[in-house]
Amino acid sequence: MAKESRSEGRKRRHARVRKKIAGTNERPRLNVFRSLEHIYAQVIDDEAGHTIASASTVDKTLRADLADKSPQEQAKLVGLAIAERAKAGGVEAVVFDRGGYPYHGRVKALADGSREGGLAF
Repeated sequence: MAKESRSEGRKRRHARVRKKIAGTNERPRLNVFRSLEHIYAQVIDDEAGHTIASASTVDKTLRADLADKSPQEQAKLVGLAIAERAKAGGVEAVVFDRGGYPYHGRVKALADGSREGGLAF
């Protein structure tokens, strides 16, 4: 049997976590996707099936702030932005969905930034 690729393993872990975690109207899901160069975050209400807020390193409004920052600093700024946008959408508390990634590095920086911005999880 062929060895499982890194991305296949992540998808398998994410599916396992998603069996247990779902965003509700009161506590939507803060989803994280990490690529080699960028990081993306969305606040999703799974019951209604729509995204309440989103932020990423490719966001035009954030690009100027992120230009000379390290990847971890960029992730923290994306976390602050997603917290600000979620609070503007009426969200105070979320369920954190790390997307199958280990909780360290950029994923942890994004989570810390969103907590610093006022989201509870």
